[in-house]
This record gives sequence, C-alpha cells and structure tokens, in this order.
Amino acid sequence: MRSAGASDSAAARQLSPPLVLLVEDDPGDALLVEELVADSALKMRLQWVRSMAEARESLTMEVPDCVLLDLHLPDAQGLEAVSMIRSRAEQVAIVVLTGLAEEETGSAAVAAGAQDYLVKGRVEPELFGRAVRYAIQRKQTEQAAVALQASHMQAQENARLERGLLPRPLLNSAGVEVVARYRPGRAQALLGGDFYDIVQGADGTVHTLIGDVSGHGPDEAALGVALRIAWRTLVLSGVTGAEQVGRLEEIMLAERVKPYVFATLTSLSVPVGAAHAQVTRAGHPGMLLRSAEGGVEWVETSGGPALGVAPGVSLWPVEQVALPAGSALVLFTDGLFEGHIGNGRERLGEEGLLGLARELGDLEPETFVDTLIQRAEDLAEEQGGLADDVAVVHLHWHGDKEGPTRSVVEGRYKSSIGEQRRG
Repeated sequence: MRSAGASDSAAARQLSPPLVLLVEDDPGDALLVEELVADSALKMRLQWVRSMAEARESLTMEVPDCVLLDLHLPDAQGLEAVSMIRSRAEQVAIVVLTGLAEEETGSAAVAAGAQDYLVKGRVEPELFGRAVRYAIQRKQTEQAAVALQASHMQAQENARLERGLLPRPLLNSAGVEVVARYRPGRAQALLGGDFYDIVQGADGTVHTLIGDVSGHGPDEAALGVALRIAWRTLVLSGVTGAEQVGRLEEIMLAERVKPYVFATLTSLSVPVGAAHAQVTRAGHPGMLLRSAEGGVEWVETSGGPALGVAPGVSLWPVEQVALPAGSALVLFTDGLFEGHIGNGRERLGEEGLLGLARELGDLEPETFVDTLIQRAEDLAEEQGGLADDVAVVHLHWHGDKEGPTRSVVEGRYKSSIGEQRRG
C-alpha cells in the first residue's frame, strides 16, 4: 500500500509539466531538441546530460517522466544504452534518438523496451510533443498492466491458500449426514474469522466445532484457522470438554495479534448409538434442534465466557442435549441472524431466525441450510446483505446408527450470495 506522501508526490507530478531527461553528447543535437521543446505544444521541463554516467547520477536524484536517449554515447552504444536506462529506472518512458540511416536500429530499440524512436532531422515540434506524450502514456499503461497482472496472480495464490485452509471433515462410518456452508464477510475472500470442523474419533464418536473470532480481516482468519487446527489435534489426542476449551484459550491468547480479540465457540461430541450430545459452549449462540416430524426448537445450554474474556479464571460446563431418533442439530455463527431487516435498525435476531427455520422445517438438510442462509440474506438485502461471516453446520442423525456417513460440505456458499453483497 502506498503512503500518503507517495500519493501526494504522484499527484503533484501529474499536475506539473513532465520532466524529460535528454541524454545526448552532441551539443548541436541537444540544441535542436531544446528548440523542439520550446516550439512544442506540450509544455515540458528539459534536463540535459552528456553521458550515461551523468544519466545514472541524474536518475538517482530525480526520476523523469521520459528519457530522450541517443544511442551513440561515449560510454554506451546501441541497445546497451536502452538496457542501462531500463535497469536504473524501469518505470520511465524511453524515446530513442537515431540518425537518418538508423531507423532499423530505432525499431530494434522499441523491441528491446523503448516506447518510441525519433529520427534526428526529421522531427517537427508537433510530432515531437506527441511522441513524448504518447511514450509517457504507453509506459504508464504498461506499468498498470504489469501491476494488474501481479495483483491477479497474488489473488490467485491467496485463493489457493485459503481453499487449502478450509476444513475437510474426517468422517468414516456413522449414521450422520453433514451439511456445512461457509461465507466470509470480507469482499472477495474465501476465509474469514468464523471456523468450523467435524472429526470422527477412532471409537466412532462424532465431534463438531463451530466458532467465531471477533473482528474481520486476515489476522482474524489466521487465528480462526489456528484454533480449528488446534481443536482437531486435541480431539484426536482424546482431549474434550472443559479441558479442551481451556487449552484452546491458551492457544488463542498466544496467537492473537491484538489484546482485545476474543473468540466464541461451541464444541460437541456424540458417541456412536448415543441419544444425546455432550455440549461445551463458550460465549457462542445456541443451536437449532430439528425433529424428525419437521419441528424446530432453539437449544441453548449453559456455558462459560468467550475465549480471552476472562483468561485463567473461566469455567465451561459440559451439558447434554437429547437427540431423539431422526433428529438434527444446526450450529451457526451470529452472522446468520445479526443482519438488519428492511431499512431500519432492527435485526433478524435469534427469534427471527427460529421463525425462519420453523417455516423451512420440512425441507431436506441441504435445501434447509441453503434456503435458511438465502432467506436471511434476502431480508438484509436493502442494507447490503449480510455483512458478517456466516458458518452453518447441519448434523442429521439417521435412525440406523451404523449406516453409511454422507458428507455434503462446501467451503463457500453459492456465488449468488456473494454477488448480492454490497461493499
């Protein structure tokens, strides 16, 4: 990112006449160029040096907009002179000055990186001014294209990295269907501060995590990834419940960039064949419990504070949530219900989200999740859509606890949602 000083300097240069550096050892030819500058419609400031050595020194003091370059200098000949200027000031436009019988050399100089060439003795003031102006514009366009390409490549690399950091649930054999959706709040991002994961242990227990790091941006996204990976490591090591959350708080305190950042989360475990889920909640919203008959209820167990709010003194109780046959649990982050409704300041809220979920209670898991997010997005559309990160994990237990696992997971919600977002 350019500093304010750099931006002011660039703006000042655009308002002032362009600075042209003439590199010419022949005083007679230099005088002709001075006359062309005086008669040209393009107002410019001309600086004259007699050798490549002087040109190098001048370029270190002030970078011109254009260099008028003679190819027969005492210390630089031909295309070598073009390469020397480009190595010293890649961003500067170059117009080569050639003799009457050297037009092929001028063309070769353009192929080597110059923006144009002029034949001495055949240049009128109008042509001269136009050549200098167009050379500067062509160089600026070239630099902009290079910067755009570099930005595009960096964006592609960032996207690959973020896709690699999205979770891949570890499931093998249990009667649970998983539908997960993720939509970051940052424009054109794949990863935000919300995080989730699903892991099945060696004993068949299904462990699920959902969480939310306060704030937005790359630091929060990185912290969310760190917490998710730490949680998975703890689960595979057999650490669950309050001890697991305490360890995660220790990691968050060590990894957070700002001292006021905190994170909420819900971690739950469902053993094979169990009719209940063991839930540990740290400042996170409740859950939705879907019944086999299509009913939807809000479930909110008691819990402790968010990670980082009261370091070292927090307690996180483990409670059980009954799971009737064929039921489903829906975990989500607060971005799903904190969007505004209509033009006012009213938000959807937990009650509003529950109302939407009950309207959709008869839908299949994947359709239920997609429609729930879309309905929340539609309600917030008049104020730019959902601004916060949104993560949703839907866990549906089949009647056959030993049946095959089906996992339906997307790292990012449908592109149409992203296109509807504003700013």
